[in-house]
Amino acid sequence: MRYVDLDRDGPVAIITLNRPERLNAISGALLGDLHDRLQTANGDDAVGAIVLTGAGRAFCAGDDLKEFADQAADPRAHIEAIQQITRDLMLNGKPVVGALHGYAVGGGFEWLLNCDLVVAADDLVAFFPEMAIGQFVTGAVTYLLPLAVGHQRAMELLLLGERQSAAALHGLGLVNRVVPRDALLPTAVALAREICTRNAWSVARLKRVVTTDLQGQLVRALELETEATVEAFTRPEARAAAARFSESR
Repeated sequence: MRYVDLDRDGPVAIITLNRPERLNAISGALLGDLHDRLQTANGDDAVGAIVLTGAGRAFCAGDDLKEFADQAADPRAHIEAIQQITRDLMLNGKPVVGALHGYAVGGGFEWLLNCDLVVAADDLVAFFPEMAIGQFVTGAVTYLLPLAVGHQRAMELLLLGERQSAAALHGLGLVNRVVPRDALLPTAVALAREICTRNAWSVARLKRVVTTDLQGQLVRALELETEATVEAFTRPEARAAAARFSESR
């Protein structure tokens, strides 16, 4: 069974997380499917831009903590698979437009930060729960978030894990547009199609130049996050904290 769909709207590849019964929570199977879909879109010369979205009531509710035992059996492999998605989203030549609604929690919030442009539905709620449950952030957030909003605001978002509305995220400069839920995908696709009218060489080179400047810091952040997250998974209280958060969610 596929947990990520790939559709085309002319030169736009629409990649949809499709595990709605779990609010598109991150599992090993979903990560594998998303990597495959991103590789396919990135390798297709006919694709000028990618839209990343989620099916159902949420974009992505973060790690599927009901699979914590499986993840903890080989935490490094699980975390490396998560970090690979950031590489797929950021270190390639295709601009990515996020189309997010409902919840973007933990890893879902991280993928928001990995997109080049973001359209948010007015029902979007995003937050980082990791500090409350003894886990650690991934997705190069430790580098990208302070770069985007400043040190103190980034620390507030990470340490306190307070829920952020679409309007608050727009005020922080983390999303480009806030629209009604039914206008979300059309708006994101329209932005992606607009990108596709630009010169393909210039667009690809722009993303390459921007990410080349970031690449050293991104790679180092991904490495440090991986080590911290693997350690978090192995701590004795991690399983109990994950279970409590999963039940509360």
